[in-house]
Amino acid sequence: MAILPIITAPDPRLAKKAKPVAKVDASVRKLMDDMLETMYDAPGIGLAAPQVGALLRVIVVDCAKDGDKPEPYRIANPEILWTSDESVTYNEGCLSLPEHYADVVRPAEVKLRYLDEQNEIRELHAKGLLATCIQHEIDHLEGTLFVDHISALKRSMILRKLTKLKRQQVPTPA
Repeated sequence: MAILPIITAPDPRLAKKAKPVAKVDASVRKLMDDMLETMYDAPGIGLAAPQVGALLRVIVVDCAKDGDKPEPYRIANPEILWTSDESVTYNEGCLSLPEHYADVVRPAEVKLRYLDEQNEIRELHAKGLLATCIQHEIDHLEGTLFVDHISALKRSMILRKLTKLKRQQVPTPA
């Protein structure tokens, strides 16, 4: 397993739509494992393949609380089959927008169909934080960031700060 570099916004690669996985084979399983290791190291609770430069419909999530046994999900080609009418607001953050958070309203529950790490079709009924995390990561597969769900003013402020931070990190030529 390897820790992969996480792409930070603003970056045009984060706005691209990911392609479906034909089959979960050894290379996709390795990507899933590397993504989990990267997510845990960051630390985070979800990561999408486009965030590590792979334009594939693959996400990993683990919403287990600190100290609890890990509960990782390795998900390829996620498809939301149903969303609840009830919504919930979470203060979301993102490994691609480090140290920035905003309240985002999403459906409180989702039913999902996907391929697991063994290439088996699975369904999952997720609630609460897990449902929010899955929806957040699926957004990445569509080229959408959590800041796309907030006001233009807040989004612009966050992206300006990240742009400034990126400029400060670029070494100047000698």
